[in-house]
Amino acid sequence: MEHEVIARCRRLADYSEEPGYITRTFLSPPMHEIHALLGAWMEQAGMGVHVDAIGNLRGVYHASRADAPRLYLGSHLDTVPHAGAFDGILGVVLGVTLVEQLAGKRMPFHIEVIGFSEEEGVRFGVPFIGSRAFAGDAIRDSRIDEAARAFGLDPSRISEAQADGGAIGYLEFHIEQGPVLESLGLPLGLVEAIVGQSRLTVRLHGQANHAGTTPMPLRRDAMPAAAEWITAVEREARATDGLVATVGRINARPGAANVIAGTVEASLDVRHPIDAVRTAAVTRLVRCAEQIGARRGITVSSETHLDQDAVPMNPELTGILERASGANLHRMTSGAGHDAMIVARRMPAAMLFLRSPGGISHHRDETVLPEDVAAALASGMRFLEYLEAQHG
Repeated sequence: MEHEVIARCRRLADYSEEPGYITRTFLSPPMHEIHALLGAWMEQAGMGVHVDAIGNLRGVYHASRADAPRLYLGSHLDTVPHAGAFDGILGVVLGVTLVEQLAGKRMPFHIEVIGFSEEEGVRFGVPFIGSRAFAGDAIRDSRIDEAARAFGLDPSRISEAQADGGAIGYLEFHIEQGPVLESLGLPLGLVEAIVGQSRLTVRLHGQANHAGTTPMPLRRDAMPAAAEWITAVEREARATDGLVATVGRINARPGAANVIAGTVEASLDVRHPIDAVRTAAVTRLVRCAEQIGARRGITVSSETHLDQDAVPMNPELTGILERASGANLHRMTSGAGHDAMIVARRMPAAMLFLRSPGGISHHRDETVLPEDVAAALASGMRFLEYLEAQHG
């Protein structure tokens, strides 16, 4: 069965906006094909299938009684540009496969497998469009409404995408997207929390001037000020346990080889599982930029784009998942954002990571090991059995 899961993920990867690459953004044309194929597998497993008003694909495997509570299994269907075949989609395929393995047996709870239409934030720069609507916090944006209508959906009915009340909870399988599990030689990781995240733009304003005629002592060059600060960002992160801080993008203007940089604009991404540690680090890093600027005659400004608190997973549901997964499991924090962090606002949520060979993700070389998929399926089935005993 694990080989079939991998084959299905790779087959779904063929549906892309770009030939030769895996690129599938929110409600892009390939999503119709994804819905058709995944929906067919859901129906073959005995599920009723529909697409809600925000484009989430939903398959419901009904319980032995109509008034039973509901368990949600899922992840996202969209990708970053030039992605791998398993980020997001693996969690949906695993959910369908678990229902298939029930072989018609009815549980004392409904099982709904959901493929969220958007998580990555690529098309409109806004992430979690699908799961936010599911959690009852839909993003209203004319661009999103227009895209929904073009896809054949009715955005006026977006409130119908909300999850049912009284759910048992939500379980998401996902590749780790990092090297920790591989370094430990372990197939699975139990996510205890998803880190908080801050994203900023830091701007350093100096004075553009001729590179040949302006003496070094008389320059107000924004580029070396930015370089000094970027090095300080790395030093700060290395000195603080659990902190990661990244300057992933810089833009120097005017941007000519023979002109001193008058302005440098740099991104800053800071993450930590403890919000107080993260926010204190952001404050120190912005102050550091200002101090460097003052010493070099550079003015500094900053703009915050995201200030997302850390999200703990539900202890009870996580405990059940841990018992279902056995001893060969590592408790860990997710350094990336996931739909589970949005769904957790609405209901108990738990998350299980699968090892990422090479720590590679968001790349065509992203993969999973068959034995890890088998371990995840075994954990998932035992998880369902534990819940069956609780709710039977």
